[in-house]
Amino acid sequence: MLEILKHRTYRHLFFAQVVALLGTGLATVALSLLAFDLAGGEAGQVLGTAMAIKMVAYVLIAPLASALAQNVPRRVLLVSLDLVRAATALALPFVTEIWEVYVVIAVLQSASAAFTPTFQSTIPDTLPDEDDYTKALSLSRLAYDLENLISPALAALILFFSSWQALFSGTVIGFITSALLVVSVALPSGARSANCRGVYDRTRAGFRIFAATPRLRGLMALNLVVSLAGAMVIVNTVVLVQGQFGLTDQHTAMAFAAFGGGSMLAALVLPALLKRWQDRRVMLNGGVILVFGLVLAVPATSLGWLMPVWALLGVGFSTVQTPIGRVLIRSSHAEDRLALFAAQFSLSHAGWLFAYPVAGWLGSIAGMSATLLVLAGFSVAGLLLAAKLWPSDDPVERLHSHENLPGDHPHVAESANSGGRHTHIYVIDSLHPRWPG
Repeated sequence: MLEILKHRTYRHLFFAQVVALLGTGLATVALSLLAFDLAGGEAGQVLGTAMAIKMVAYVLIAPLASALAQNVPRRVLLVSLDLVRAATALALPFVTEIWEVYVVIAVLQSASAAFTPTFQSTIPDTLPDEDDYTKALSLSRLAYDLENLISPALAALILFFSSWQALFSGTVIGFITSALLVVSVALPSGARSANCRGVYDRTRAGFRIFAATPRLRGLMALNLVVSLAGAMVIVNTVVLVQGQFGLTDQHTAMAFAAFGGGSMLAALVLPALLKRWQDRRVMLNGGVILVFGLVLAVPATSLGWLMPVWALLGVGFSTVQTPIGRVLIRSSHAEDRLALFAAQFSLSHAGWLFAYPVAGWLGSIAGMSATLLVLAGFSVAGLLLAAKLWPSDDPVERLHSHENLPGDHPHVAESANSGGRHTHIYVIDSLHPRWPG
């Protein structure tokens, strides 16, 4: 896996991701402590609302940003957004009111909504070989897991010597370092769409592909399962550890680290597993693990019980999340890639937009046990829907007819001499079909 770091451009991008995630992880811990400091036992409500604002920014900004990004060089865009995020993070230590938390989070996450899909769509253009890209996905997942593991540990260390306000300094350093690493390499420009000329067309292109491709419709349901389990961990860990168990900031960091450790373990195993099993099988099994993890957390009354359950949820989280890039690449052509990654980013965070308020507000009103059972119930429904929508017989190429498409559809235009029936990449409404052979 580590041999792909010999690729200079990818190496710089990977370490840019690592340091930015490390800073973001410190901000996540600090935000939890800030919410507890401002709202006490109602911290779950504050965090739930703050994360809902974050998701609104992700859902609305990502598709529009991907359309506009085609007119801006990738490196310029990524560096600019890193600097915006660093400047915004500087304001967080000075927040004294709950509404100020919401405003700063909205600005910070709008920049992240433009940054992340652009960054993600750059990697397959940098590493066109599928095996290399699969390793990069697992390495990327490890980067997220290192954030979940190292950031809380680093946060706990900082908290021994300083207040939680100092954690935001790490966020600023992370974003600035990320910008320096990105600016140090030349990035591939990526293919441009010839048919999506207007911003409106480019904005909706990824959603059209999602709506028309069965495996991507199944992926949308799996996104919901991931968000329900993840929201429980992010929103309610501090409530469980410090509110119910009566423990300290350091114990909260340990619980987050357990989740990250489980996710890291799964990411290390997945490259070999994905050579033996199809993406669908791997991801559905990950969803099953998430459901069991939520149920097992119901009787948790101590940190000793919670940490292994959080680790199990980390395993399921990584098992579903890691192969997503492979699914998107197999469901698109190069010209559609940025639009599809942006659509995935937007649609997946629509699930988080639902999950965060449910986890936060229901936890405050009904208690943790009821919240876990409700989230598990929704997760079961999402898992069953994913299995139904994503067919087990899922070839990359499939024979289909164009008889019902309008006359000006690009598939019809490019297949006029082929008799109307063709086998090509299974993206029913991709705007740029490529016929094999």
